[in-house]
Amino acid sequence: MFKALRRWWKYMVAKVSGKLEESADPKVQLEQAIQEAHEQHRKLTEQAANVIANQKQTQMRLDRSVEEFEKANASARQALLLSDEAGKDGKADKASDYNQAAEQFANKLIQLEKEVADLKKQLLSTTQEADKAKKMVAQNSAALQKKLTEREQLLSQLDQAKMQEQMTKAMNQLNATVGEDVPTFEQVRDKIERRLAKAQGMSDLTGADVSTKMLEVEQAQMSAEASARLSELRSELGLAAPEKEKKAEAKPAEAKPAEKGSGAS
Repeated sequence: MFKALRRWWKYMVAKVSGKLEESADPKVQLEQAIQEAHEQHRKLTEQAANVIANQKQTQMRLDRSVEEFEKANASARQALLLSDEAGKDGKADKASDYNQAAEQFANKLIQLEKEVADLKKQLLSTTQEADKAKKMVAQNSAALQKKLTEREQLLSQLDQAKMQEQMTKAMNQLNATVGEDVPTFEQVRDKIERRLAKAQGMSDLTGADVSTKMLEVEQAQMSAEASARLSELRSELGLAAPEKEKKAEAKPAEAKPAEKGSGAS
């Protein structure tokens, strides 16, 4: 039961993390990563500064111990010389005092000598640590600078990606229905093309009607010429015209007086 709950919890965490990752702004995430890198570099620099400070402090302690050692050594020598002079002058008490002082300086020399040796070892160790810390800071600084350069490149790529996404979105809007009452670009184009094709078809039909009328006129003209030629031939042969042609000729003749009468009225 506990394992099942643990797997479920891990699944929920991964699911929520995945949704947050999808909805997160890459630019904000990039800035967060850079800020984190700056913070890590700051902490590393502080640690390196402490290591270097320890090395410098050890160096100062060593210098001070060496200086005290030299002073104690000089004082011990001076005490021995004074003790020797006092002994030569027959001043045994002063000679004894100077000799005791020389012994005290000698004890101090032994302590300082040991202290100097220990500080030299410590200085060697702290110097190595300080050099290592300096290298780490320099390497991290170079890595941070590289990240800053990569950030500019990534921001440029992100802007290009956003522009491409906007262009793709615009093209998809042209090829897809924006709403129930808004036709697509393809639908509008098809509608215009159908209307143009229909108009061209009607124009073709109108042109066909005119051509038909012209053909009818030409045929009537040819028929009239043929009738006239037949009338001439019948006249030359002395043949009478058919009843149909007489009636056809009579009708225009009767119509002429009527036209005159209508004009006079």
